[in-house]
Amino acid sequence: MNDERIYLSPPHISGDEMSYIKDAFDTNWVAPLGPHVEAFERETARYVGVKASLALSAGSAALHLASVILGLKQGMRVFCSSLTFAATVGSIYHDGIECVFIDSEPESWNMSPAALLRAFQNAEKEGLTPGAVFIVNLYGQACDMDAINKICSDYGAPVIEDAAESLGATYKGKQTGSFGKYSVLSYNGNKIITTSGGGMLLSDDEEGIAKAKFLSTQARDAAPWYEHTTLGYNYRMSNILAAIGRGQMLHLEARIAARRKIFDNYVKAFSDIEEFSFMPEPEWSCTNRWLTTLLIDESSDVTPLNVIDELAKLNIESRPVWKPMHLQPVFKGCSYWRHEEDNDVSAYLFKRGLCLPSGSSLTESQQERVINAVRKTMKR
Repeated sequence: MNDERIYLSPPHISGDEMSYIKDAFDTNWVAPLGPHVEAFERETARYVGVKASLALSAGSAALHLASVILGLKQGMRVFCSSLTFAATVGSIYHDGIECVFIDSEPESWNMSPAALLRAFQNAEKEGLTPGAVFIVNLYGQACDMDAINKICSDYGAPVIEDAAESLGATYKGKQTGSFGKYSVLSYNGNKIITTSGGGMLLSDDEEGIAKAKFLSTQARDAAPWYEHTTLGYNYRMSNILAAIGRGQMLHLEARIAARRKIFDNYVKAFSDIEEFSFMPEPEWSCTNRWLTTLLIDESSDVTPLNVIDELAKLNIESRPVWKPMHLQPVFKGCSYWRHEEDNDVSAYLFKRGLCLPSGSSLTESQQERVINAVRKTMKR
């Protein structure tokens, strides 16, 4: 039996990356910045449909700069999706900003507009309207942006869109990464395309992106010596990593198609398992299916951890759905607003959710290995 390791979402290299990397070496642009960085920014902004973008060392760096440009600082408050990875709020929490977490809705697994509205109504009574709302496009699927943007606009709170997992996904035909005052992409090794590590800050606010660019290069003033009237960060992407990203972008649509097909194969293969339900796709969303995620109903005595353990024995990587931020020890005591008073959606998704191998390079035989292993576990 083939016991080659099957990863959850490994990098998928086409070979085209090497021509861009070779150009960087041939021209000796191996240090930070360079022509591939600028080209990668232009190409990404054009694809997403925004006026400006900034290539950075990580999605986390982009999130941090977005908060800095908006003027978020210690003592202020933000609202944030609870069902996400800690990086979404890590930098602002380090800066001493209060995090209020918002539950998911069942329709998309993303931020619940109902919970968000109640959180705003309560904040208004307290006189503590948030400085921003951090939304997350979970597992490659857009939030209900019309509803969320309407609420945020009514209360005058800017939106930071964490589109780290959703490059290529759309909301009503418009690309994710274009809905926030500032939006963020990630090119971590497990994302739909990768630069091995990196991120992008996007916006129609060209002046804000210019300010972020200044801060991301140590905030060096125009002078013949190193002059600083403010302190910045070392956040820029290198020319080599941008070269990889340009090669990867050539295949983005094919990567999306492959992951959507993998999702469809899982749905078909498990159609007879009544305890399974997959992450829904609302009519207004076209997800990139970055990861195939499903729920195992509580009627089953098999839990996601049971499946994960059994797949691990067969050298297959799988994971639970993100553990919500309001359940994380580090955020103990932070406020949390449920979708409904008696319905904690994100907690249930974590308890019963499972992520299966979904990489665009997953072969049919590898997926069959995963399917057989899962079916065997469900019959235990």
